[in-house]
Amino acid sequence: MAEDGQSGSGRVALSGSVREPLPGARRVSDVDPATEIDLTIVVRRKAPAEGIEVDTTVPPAEARQRLAAAAGADPQDLAAVEQYVREQGMEVASTDAARRVVIVRTTAAKAMQAFDVALGHYEADGISYRGREGAVHLPADVAEKIEAVLGLDDRPQARIHLKQGAPLPENELPPVGSAVVASFTPRAAAAAGAPAPKATPMWPGQVAELYSFPGGVDGSGQTIGILELGGGYRDAELQTYFAKIGVSAPTVTAVSVDGGGNTPGGDADGEVLLDIEVCGALAPGAKIVVYFSDPTDRGFYDALSTAVHDTAHNPSVISISWGGPEDSWTQQARQVFDDVLTDAAALGVTVFAAAGDHGAADAAGDGKVHADFPASSPHMVACGGTTIVGVDGETVSEVVWNDGDGWATGGGISGAFPVPAWQTVSMPATLNATGQPGRGLPDVAGNADLTSGYIVLVDGQYVPTGGTSAVAPLYAALTALLNQALQHPVGELLPKLYAIPNETLASVFRDITDGDNSVPQSQYGPQTAGYSAGPGWDSCTGLGSIHGQGLLNHLRAAVGVLSAVS
Repeated sequence: MAEDGQSGSGRVALSGSVREPLPGARRVSDVDPATEIDLTIVVRRKAPAEGIEVDTTVPPAEARQRLAAAAGADPQDLAAVEQYVREQGMEVASTDAARRVVIVRTTAAKAMQAFDVALGHYEADGISYRGREGAVHLPADVAEKIEAVLGLDDRPQARIHLKQGAPLPENELPPVGSAVVASFTPRAAAAAGAPAPKATPMWPGQVAELYSFPGGVDGSGQTIGILELGGGYRDAELQTYFAKIGVSAPTVTAVSVDGGGNTPGGDADGEVLLDIEVCGALAPGAKIVVYFSDPTDRGFYDALSTAVHDTAHNPSVISISWGGPEDSWTQQARQVFDDVLTDAAALGVTVFAAAGDHGAADAAGDGKVHADFPASSPHMVACGGTTIVGVDGETVSEVVWNDGDGWATGGGISGAFPVPAWQTVSMPATLNATGQPGRGLPDVAGNADLTSGYIVLVDGQYVPTGGTSAVAPLYAALTALLNQALQHPVGELLPKLYAIPNETLASVFRDITDGDNSVPQSQYGPQTAGYSAGPGWDSCTGLGSIHGQGLLNHLRAAVGVLSAVS
């Protein structure tokens, strides 16, 4: 894993570990050598996971154990890394062969010595963080066994992807009934010359009706994992919300990762409650497990790897509503994230991520287009956003979500990942000067506009909420329903979606052809030209919005064809 280049100590640079300061950041001081630091060292696999097939008909915990045995860390590699850690005077807090991690507790002084880095305090645009510049350096025989060292730099790596509106008084809330959706103008009135229906906030069940989620299933037997990097929920508030919409409250469990926890009362509560309430409203029979960590690359990675390899709760689908511009991540962090998603694919776990809320620019602030990560991973279902209008339970219009003020669906062409073999659609080159082809995103889209947003209960107030962070839990809930209906996990969904024949696409997707994700100059950055929607796949809404029952019908038919062939 070592790349060319040596430090003054004769060590080699760890591949992909180079860090740059945040844009505009300045180093204000050294880090106190006695500062306590927790690190996650990710060790290489004993064998590649790509192509490994785990029998998903066995109990999920057993499937995870089989994957760990086949593609986890080699015990000898773990032992060698542990030995190096201890030789450097650092503490091995724990190891996990399945997750391929060595968790380290140490001081800044010992970490700087062990990894040949200089740690400092940095400030940038109101953000203070402990950071480093350049690469991590290790002895060559240790570096070859390591894929990443995470935690030296504790900058916030990811942000939430949602937009909240003003609270709605209870006497102004729309009826909960499933037949009443975005507009309350009856079709007869519209036909008689009444004003065209407009988008208005909806309850999650009303959104699901517009996307024809299958009936007769509630997610029973499934577990939905949700990653949260801040905020929290209160059980009493969830009980109030689900009683309001007439749904049995699901079982919700909080899991602490890296000291994170369910801590309601912060700015991220809206994200946490949006995710739980959307999943719980649409798949109330499913168990919901919320993995709480922090928004650093270490915290995010540990939350994801914990969820994927969780033999206690065994999620079959995972929803992620956090992310950031792909090139703000180190190569090592992107690689180990994608490695965990390879594990998820082998285990039959479907993972969804929001594609971003600030158009093709992704709020990077440099006037260029940027794909959002982890949505840009080729093993992640990237979720874009639309504005939807419905009348009497039927969609009358759906276009690209773009508020024209810097808020718009993310999407674009990855600069880090090549075009996957299964992404057999016509894609534009990136709008950046390189013109480099890459993995295109989003893959699918769904309701994300605040004006047609989801009504959720947040810290005692009913609040309309939008953003692509709503689309990830929307389709995570759909996947729980599909898994129950099919009686087996959907698993890695992307190759299945892109393999749908052209003549069948219209029964599974609504093709979104109007709009773009260009953004004007705003607080999120300069004016940036983005991508336009059009017939077929595009970098605003992907393949389109999903027709839930249509996707179920297709997956059932595909299983029938495979059974007949075998």
